[in-house]
Amino acid sequence: MFLFGRKKRRRSSEGGEQPWHSADRLNDSVVDGNLERIVGQINGVLGENDDFTIRRFQVFGRFPAAMLFYPNMIDMTSVNSEILKPLMYGPPHAEQLPEEGKELWDFLLEATLYHSDVRSETLVAKVVSDVLRGQTAVVIEGVEKALLFGTRTIDKRSIDQPATEQVIRGPREGFIELLSTNISLIRYRLQTPDLRVKTMEIGRRTQSKVAICYMHDITNPELVKEVTRRLELIDVDAILDSGYLEQYIEDNQLSPFPQVQYTERPDKVVANLLEGRVTLIVDGSPLALVVPTVFSQFYQAVEDYTERFLLMSAIRWARLIALVFSLVFPSLYVAIISFNPELIPTEFAVAVAGGRAGVPFPAIVEVLVIEISMEVLREATIRLPQQVGGALSIVGVLVVGQAAVAAGFASPITVVIIALTTIGSFATPAYNAALALRLLRFPLIVLAGIFGLYGVMIGLILIANHLLSLKSFGVPYLSPLVPGSPKGMKDLFLRGPFWWMSTRPKFLYPGDKIRISDKTVEDLKKPPNNALEPSKMENP
Repeated sequence: MFLFGRKKRRRSSEGGEQPWHSADRLNDSVVDGNLERIVGQINGVLGENDDFTIRRFQVFGRFPAAMLFYPNMIDMTSVNSEILKPLMYGPPHAEQLPEEGKELWDFLLEATLYHSDVRSETLVAKVVSDVLRGQTAVVIEGVEKALLFGTRTIDKRSIDQPATEQVIRGPREGFIELLSTNISLIRYRLQTPDLRVKTMEIGRRTQSKVAICYMHDITNPELVKEVTRRLELIDVDAILDSGYLEQYIEDNQLSPFPQVQYTERPDKVVANLLEGRVTLIVDGSPLALVVPTVFSQFYQAVEDYTERFLLMSAIRWARLIALVFSLVFPSLYVAIISFNPELIPTEFAVAVAGGRAGVPFPAIVEVLVIEISMEVLREATIRLPQQVGGALSIVGVLVVGQAAVAAGFASPITVVIIALTTIGSFATPAYNAALALRLLRFPLIVLAGIFGLYGVMIGLILIANHLLSLKSFGVPYLSPLVPGSPKGMKDLFLRGPFWWMSTRPKFLYPGDKIRISDKTVEDLKKPPNNALEPSKMENP
């Protein structure tokens, strides 16, 4: 395990230095065999908690010892049967019990303890840190090391279908909050020795464990070094969720577009690892982070690769059209109604003019009011309890919309435009990318209301220029479109057949570039062997 983070101290009002937290007082203290001193130091830091327990006993009935743990965070049955009992009674096959010191230490590890997850520690501060994390510590008189047992057992929710990434065809398992369970879900699907998992602790007070996952023979080593470097620079009080981590490691924090992809699907994480990306998992968060990220990842879904490519290519185009609709549809409507009504066919223009008759507001005000109302309604639907949220969305869309039209507050065509725009934003698989497009609609509407179609084009040019300037860990955000890569474009606008995509993405510079062997590609191109063709079968 790698431990990063500089120990910083703060100035008190008297001008002296105070530790950031109470465990810093133990930085220079070591386990020296003095049981009472060590227990006193640890108790001074943790002893004011009613759920902290110090269990005193004697090893083999001869050596005073103390066990330190939080009962609510450990498996008490395992502690009693695999740790405490063998330490107190000793092994039945032992003919002679050892003396104190190294002899006793070796005897405990090699002949006494049943627990498999055990290690030693000499720093008292590290003993405190591990006890806070749910491990059990044993300190013995005369032994200059502490025993640390992996006994953490925390109640957790069961593995369930991902709530934010629903699929029709694909695995139904999603990450949970426990880091060890999430890593096991990845290893379950990626049973190879080339999978590397390195952990570090970030957060002076929370000491949140962060796992860095990558493929040793595929992921570019420079990418792993850069991810590790950015994580090492983080020196904060707490990392409570992967969303905190995302904001510290992304390239441009002022951009509305996400440069880090998050997912709660283990199969999606494995697919990205096999392409050469790095995954970050935070203990306590069900969402894993994937870096580097390009824009095309946000309108791709798991079903794109579990169904046949012709069908999913059509569905992907539908998502792209919905994405464009959700961004420019309201601004185009405002520009045409306000500045260029001659672009509308005559029959349709008459219908639009009749619908807008009696509406007291210009088109830009009307659209902005309806758009803001839809955003408020959407937010209210998310925050309300599930039993009430569905009813509110139906009431809001049907009753309020119809009432606004009947009262002359909005025209029917405006309600239709905003409804299509909202539906288009829901078609984007990634919530954070859809949110960025939703926010960018408002400046586009303002530009359209001021400058017409020229304003819409200016806004789109600025957005395109911003996208071209973005990078994620050095990878251009619009890759493989810009810079162009013919092989990469086979999985950009269309989902090509697997034998088209025989190599990994070039912009990731993977160590192993080949995904599908040449022989398999050649075999897939050959005509099928019709084993049960009627002309080849014998007549019955």
